[in-house]
Amino acid sequence: MNFSDLNNLDLKDIANAPLAVRALALALLLVAMLAGGWYLLWADSIQQLNASREQEQSLREAYVTKKALAYNYAAYKQRLLDVEQSLASLLRQLPNRSEMDALLTDINQAGVGHGLDFELFRPGNETMAEFYATLPVAIKVTGRYHDIASFVGDLSKLPRIVTLHDVILAPAKEGTLNMDARIQTYRYLDENELAAAKKQQGGKP
Repeated sequence: MNFSDLNNLDLKDIANAPLAVRALALALLLVAMLAGGWYLLWADSIQQLNASREQEQSLREAYVTKKALAYNYAAYKQRLLDVEQSLASLLRQLPNRSEMDALLTDINQAGVGHGLDFELFRPGNETMAEFYATLPVAIKVTGRYHDIASFVGDLSKLPRIVTLHDVILAPAKEGTLNMDARIQTYRYLDENELAAAKKQQGGKP
C-alpha cells in the first residue's frame, strides 16, 4: 500500500479498495468503536471504581485509627480512672454546707492564734458553679508583719481549700500593718443543690 491509494480512496466504493486499505479502514473503525464503547459504557464504571478506591482508602484510615484506640483502650481506661480518683480527692477538700461554719471558725482562729486583731470578718454571698459554691469573706486584720505572714501560711495549710485575693498592706501604728483581703472558700453542692442547678440550666434557652 502506498499513499496514492489513500488519496484516491472512495469511501463509497471501499469494498473494491486494495486489501491493505480495507484492513486499515477496518482497524480505524475498530478503534473508533472501542473509543465510543469506552466513553458510553466504561467511563461511568471507571468513575465508580475511582470512588470505590477513595472509599476504601478512607475506610482503611478509619480502621487504623479505631485499631489504635482499641489497642490503647486499657491505658485510656486507666487514665480516666486516675482522673476520677484525683477529682474525688479534690472534692474531699471541699467542705459541705454543714462544715462551712467550722471552716470559718478555723480561719478566724488561725488569725487570733497569731495575735492578729480582726477589725472585719464578713462572709459575702455564695456564688454557684457547676458542682461547687464559692463563698468570699472580707477581712481586715492588724498585726506585725511576721504574724500576718504566719497567718497566711496557716491558711494554706488548712485541710480545706482556702485562697487569698486582693491583698492590700498598709502601715499602722507602732510597727504593725493593716491587711485588707478577700478570703475565698469553697464547698461542694449536695445532691438537692446539684439537681436544682441542673434543672435551672435545663430551663435556660
